Amino acid sequence: MNRQDPQFTRPRAYYVGATILVLVGLVIGLGLSAGLDLHKLTPVQKTASASSSAVTSTLESPFVGVVSKALPAVVYVEVKKKSGGSDSDDPQDELFKRFFGDGPSRPRVTPSSGSGFIIDNEGHILTNNHVVRDASEITVTLNDRRTLTAKLVGTDPETDVAVIQVKADNLPSLPLGDSDELRVGDWAIAIGNPLGQLRGSVTVGIISAQGRADLNIYGGTPTYQDFIQTDASINFGNSGGPLCNIHGEVIGINTAINPSGQGIGFAIPINLAKHVASQLMANGSVKRAWMGIQPAELTPELADGFGIHEAKGILVQNVVENTPADRAGLRRNDVILEYDGQSVNDVTKFRLKVADTPVGKKVPVLVLRDGKQMTINVTLTERNEAALAQANPGRNNNEPSRTESVAGLKVRDMTDEERTEGKIQHGVTVTDVTDGSTADDAGIRPGDVIEEVGGKAIRTAGDFTRALREAKSSKKHAVLLVNSNNQTRFVALRLD
Repeated sequence: MNRQDPQFTRPRAYYVGATILVLVGLVIGLGLSAGLDLHKLTPVQKTASASSSAVTSTLESPFVGVVSKALPAVVYVEVKKKSGGSDSDDPQDELFKRFFGDGPSRPRVTPSSGSGFIIDNEGHILTNNHVVRDASEITVTLNDRRTLTAKLVGTDPETDVAVIQVKADNLPSLPLGDSDELRVGDWAIAIGNPLGQLRGSVTVGIISAQGRADLNIYGGTPTYQDFIQTDASINFGNSGGPLCNIHGEVIGINTAINPSGQGIGFAIPINLAKHVASQLMANGSVKRAWMGIQPAELTPELADGFGIHEAKGILVQNVVENTPADRAGLRRNDVILEYDGQSVNDVTKFRLKVADTPVGKKVPVLVLRDGKQMTINVTLTERNEAALAQANPGRNNNEPSRTESVAGLKVRDMTDEERTEGKIQHGVTVTDVTDGSTADDAGIRPGDVIEEVGGKAIRTAGDFTRALREAKSSKKHAVLLVNSNNQTRFVALRLD
């Protein structure tokens, strides 16, 4: 018999130990694999994982982050405007007291509302002038439902910008962007409180156009206009709210709508608003510089008539006597090519550049005169309202001239023929009335003739402008003698 060699015999404990070591190693290996995620995905698993990530990324709106950052700083602005009573500045009350003496007071409170947005931790809020104009009380409601009383810091009717302020802790604020970097087609996100009750509404569109001007704005037409046009829905109550870019920065203040159109809204560029707001916060008012010229667009037709090869620059249509432009030597028919080192071609933007220049600054102006270029240094002064009215003087002939809108009115000189036919000795003809303005509310209509202001005869459009500006500076109502179809009546206008 063959017997196994005793030296090759393994004890039973040997096999048990080996088995235990194998099992322990297997457990440790599986644990490490799970903890370090070392297992490999199959092709099917990889495809499913990639598809899931793509769907998640596709479904997430890029506007969610913008809104979550911007919405907390957007506020609801509620305004109470007093009219009537013993200290009333209501035109109807003034006329009543003028003819019948002091009667019983008729105090009234007119509610109004709009939007705004906080721009710093000190509680300054940007909004529109027409939202807070004539306010006796301003209440602001934050997105977190806090209700605060606001004070008026300052308003600028000429750009429709206003600043109010609230005092509170932990105030959110919105970063301000650069509206000069905007491009047509960029995203535009409007946030506000349309209709006074749909608080925190968000609408999205694009920048449709830039540099819009000559618009009649509900609640008061601003003198300086450089509006951003957008198709993001803007409705009544959105006024004063922010227009944001895709990064959540404010690029404009929602201001106006076109009630007869769709997808047409307008916003004040934030760079213009920042410049105005900084002055309002520092001084409570805005100082503007001026040159003393009447600028006009240099059209190809005018350029051809003047023998200018290229229609670039701003045409000097008139130079007002004893103004910075006059003293510096600018002349009618000069073409301004550059202002303070920057090319100029758009009249609206040129007027804004001049107005925003610090008062007292000596500005180099490159002009084209008789085919030759020359630089004229103009030292700007603060805009003078009386002299400004002379920039559009009236003419006593059959070529009527227009003036800028004042108190919602545009007027022109009457022709000799109109005065003869209407048997009117003097006056100016109303050519346009801004919807919702004080003149519109008073019933003045295009075609009416304004014969007097404050008891003084009005003979030219320049006379009318000066008379209303004098009434405004004295903080008095302007009492107009209005001739409608040969029927005269007094109308008292409140001027803002």
